[in-house]
Amino acid sequence: MKRLAAAFAAALLCASGGAAVPVAGPDQALIDGDTMPRKLSEFGLFVSGGAALQAGVVPYELHTPLFSDYADKARAIWLPVGTKAEVGGDGTVAFPVGTVLIKSFSWSGQGGGKPVETRLLIHRKDGWTALPYVWDADGRDATLAIGGRRVPVSFTEPDGTPQSISYAVPNKNQCKECHAEAGAIVPIGPKARNLVFAPQWQAFRSGRFTWPANRIAPLPRWDDPKSGSVAERARAYLDVNCAHCHNPKGSASNSGLFLRWTDDPTGVNYGIGKRPTAAGRGSGGMEFAIKPGDPDHSFLIYRLESLDPGIAMPELGRGAVHKEGAALLRQWIADMPER
Repeated sequence: MKRLAAAFAAALLCASGGAAVPVAGPDQALIDGDTMPRKLSEFGLFVSGGAALQAGVVPYELHTPLFSDYADKARAIWLPVGTKAEVGGDGTVAFPVGTVLIKSFSWSGQGGGKPVETRLLIHRKDGWTALPYVWDADGRDATLAIGGRRVPVSFTEPDGTPQSISYAVPNKNQCKECHAEAGAIVPIGPKARNLVFAPQWQAFRSGRFTWPANRIAPLPRWDDPKSGSVAERARAYLDVNCAHCHNPKGSASNSGLFLRWTDDPTGVNYGIGKRPTAAGRGSGGMEFAIKPGDPDHSFLIYRLESLDPGIAMPELGRGAVHKEGAALLRQWIADMPER
């Protein structure tokens, strides 16, 4: 992960012509307003002429990130001057109005690692607004893609397989599908248990976040056996990749399949012995979402390993199968005692 961050930082320097051109800083009035600027640079979140972060915009990582076609993702946060984020006892974070969550997507084999897309999630007075921006060919700025876009991307998977996909930049309405909770847009990645700030940003973590008295245990890293058992890492993977829709207030609430870290991992609503409710042909004719001891006959695996638009899960955000993530879930199910 550190190597990816260093490579991305080098790409950002290259994208700005090798020199940082300072600007005044984030335009809080524009952030707080109701406009949708055509150019990403208008927000002042990045150094002029490239994708290097402006001073005061703080990078962070996640213990377990959402899979997005093997993209390297650089995340950052802007909190308005003089404000704090409030962390609840359950680890959810209440960000102040004027906050911007930033996520840039790149691939080391695509355009020298320059960012392809940057998504903003902006907290305005009337709620959160999601804006997708596609970087221009010269890497000096990005243009609003309110209707989404397809971008050809080539990369090499971890097992050495070369891959070329038509990468889908979501349109504004598609952003709502994943970020919806009880009809409102909300952040899904930066939960307190999943946030990682680099050592040099620990002061920001302690000074700009108000933490509860109880300790919030970190989420396991899905690909690090030292961070948790197979079952714990599989549950972390499902929480991050599936639970933003698969929860009682999410867009997949009608499925009755709830995959949050806080949900009962032995209950039928977690998929174990659960028959299909709203899966349609996504069940593949299988009886259960998770059939203990039998990943080949668990339609949760069937959907994760499919690219068919009517079967694949998640429905949005990927044009490639996450082989390593699916392998972890296969092992988890195979280890379950048969019923």
